[in-house]
Amino acid sequence: MPDLWQSNRESAVEAIAPLAARIRPTSISQIVGQSHLLAPDKLLRRMIDADALTSVILHGPPGTGKTTLAEVIAKATSRRFVRENAASIGVKRIREIIDDAYRILGDSGKRTILFLDEIHRFSKSQQDVLLADVERGLITLIGATTENPLFAVNAALISRSTLFRLESLSEDETIELIDNAIKNPLAFPNKHITITDEAKRVWAIKSEGDARRALTALEVAVLSSSGESQSGGTGGPPVSSEPAIHITKPLAENSIQQKLATYGDDGHYDAASAMIKSIRGSDPDAALYWIARMLDAGEDPRFICRRLAILASEDIGNADPRAVVIAQSCWDLTERIGMPEARITIAQCATYLACCPKSNAAYIAIDAALDDVRNSRVLPVPMHLRDKNTSPQASADGSGDRVRNLETEHYEYAHNSTDQLTGQDYLGIEKRYYEPKDIGAEQILKHHLDEARARKQQRQSTPP
Repeated sequence: MPDLWQSNRESAVEAIAPLAARIRPTSISQIVGQSHLLAPDKLLRRMIDADALTSVILHGPPGTGKTTLAEVIAKATSRRFVRENAASIGVKRIREIIDDAYRILGDSGKRTILFLDEIHRFSKSQQDVLLADVERGLITLIGATTENPLFAVNAALISRSTLFRLESLSEDETIELIDNAIKNPLAFPNKHITITDEAKRVWAIKSEGDARRALTALEVAVLSSSGESQSGGTGGPPVSSEPAIHITKPLAENSIQQKLATYGDDGHYDAASAMIKSIRGSDPDAALYWIARMLDAGEDPRFICRRLAILASEDIGNADPRAVVIAQSCWDLTERIGMPEARITIAQCATYLACCPKSNAAYIAIDAALDDVRNSRVLPVPMHLRDKNTSPQASADGSGDRVRNLETEHYEYAHNSTDQLTGQDYLGIEKRYYEPKDIGAEQILKHHLDEARARKQQRQSTPP
């Protein structure tokens, strides 16, 4: 006998469901975007088509369709779908899901997909109960998170899962999503809706690729519009007997909140990386944009200054030795004056660094030297370079009296040479780490170093 109360409750819930839930895709072909995962030749699509799905973790920004994709996968593979939140599910509930999965598999041969939202909050005790049955294939685990799973998700889960990143929708994909929603009969029954291209573009920009935000804006615009204002455009009668709604750019702007900076843990590092690479590539305009992105999202300006200081040595170095001094000054001033004025100092520093000649010669040199120290036999300090006060020798008669090591007398004081070049050996082997570039101030250093190395080679080739 059907449960009428349960049926009525489900109908009531469906009636108040938001637009994004009412028109949720039910097949892969209905999903907008994510072609890097769902194109016919891509790994996830091949796993779905072959019904060879193993446990996966879907990660990406909010509103990219992680839950939707999980439900579509369940339908495409004809598996039972159970949805839970990792933050609230307990061990008892996990055992119930496992028991049900056993029973249903035995009764109908149908396998179970367990979808865990916020999987980065899944505890070790919960995981221990579940993993054995996941490994046996009784349950296919699909996790979803907005965090970077390599940092936020338990390593045991990572090792048993395939990771797939969902990307925010592009502007064109967001517009496609809106067009599909307007055409969907489940979206706004008995309403005739038209929308200008300018209105769609407003939502495509302000939603920041979040499908849920774009659809919510569309729903707000439709439900808040009065039928009287949607007449023929000149005060005449409606164009049809159905409620006619025409969405213009002003209405679209008033139906969505001012766009918010999307800046999670990944965004923090991605924006910093983009800033550094822009400066390294001598693009001050791009660097300023990424700095503005970080500041607008509430980034600590001292973090930006720290990255600029590192970059000044790593990417500019001796091509312009003033760069590291300017970066240090920027950091000091930012500490002293704070925001919002510090944004100007940071911008001045960043644009200067972007326009500097670039050299990573010092960076490469120290790493090469460290590699030799760590992986090769350590070289002794040549006798003529040792400290005379810490390198004495015992007397020949064994009396213990300490005498000066005569080898230290062979050191030649560079300032006694007219050009401060002696050609003396300071390492004990022939090795080159620092190779200055022929650019900026490093060009001058290169000329001097070439002279020093030539003098050394000349001395080594001359018989004593």
